[in-house]
Amino acid sequence: MRIITLNVNGVRSAARKGLFEWLPKQRADVVCLQETKAQAGQLTDSIFRPEHHHCFYFDAQKKGYAGTALFARREPDEVIMGIGAGEFDAEGRYLEARFGKISVVSLYLPSGSSGPKRQASKDRFLKIFMPYLKSLRRKKREYVLCGDWNIAHKEIDLKNWRNNQKNSGFLPHERAWMDELFGTEGFVDAFRVVDPRPGQYTWWSNRGRAWAKNVGWRIDYQVITPGLKSAVQKARIYTAQRFSDHAPLILDYAGKL
Repeated sequence: MRIITLNVNGVRSAARKGLFEWLPKQRADVVCLQETKAQAGQLTDSIFRPEHHHCFYFDAQKKGYAGTALFARREPDEVIMGIGAGEFDAEGRYLEARFGKISVVSLYLPSGSSGPKRQASKDRFLKIFMPYLKSLRRKKREYVLCGDWNIAHKEIDLKNWRNNQKNSGFLPHERAWMDELFGTEGFVDAFRVVDPRPGQYTWWSNRGRAWAKNVGWRIDYQVITPGLKSAVQKARIYTAQRFSDHAPLILDYAGKL
């Protein structure tokens, strides 16, 4: 079972950079995209619905903003859009596909980097989302929550951690939230199950030649329920091509979807 997640920073922009030529070669069972920045009516070209896939888009009400998508080879038993929180469901941030006893989610957490108002929105999301995650743990299902979580959990997860301790994405309370996620709540960072190395990043600023110098952040995750931990086989971050300011995160799991 192969799952790919990528923040595309505009699905039309990523398409122009070759994303949809690259994707079929990966033979993924599920592809999760975030920050699609498009409405369904703007995606009339067949390229946006890859052949032999069941394709779902959950658009933000605001044009050119947020949004998630999910492409699956197998038709889901059920698709769920949103978590029942109006402020964030209007931004298209949670898209879940259910396949038997496994759910795969395309998830896009708010970013707080543009200023205090957006950080306040992010903090509201974190407050709402943790109880929702706890409710998922009570279900008799396994989950793979893929996407841009907009938080680097530990010092190993960003290059310049000392200089970013007061910046959104590495604030103490955000990291404490991740501690709870991976600690008391029992969720697992699938990438770190198989790759403990430093210098593994999924996002790079467009400033200061960050990409060329690999001055990045690991803010894109596949977060899994503990029942899937032993199934994690291989992880990689694809950097041979650039489709956006994020890189695709590819995880292989034992078993079939």
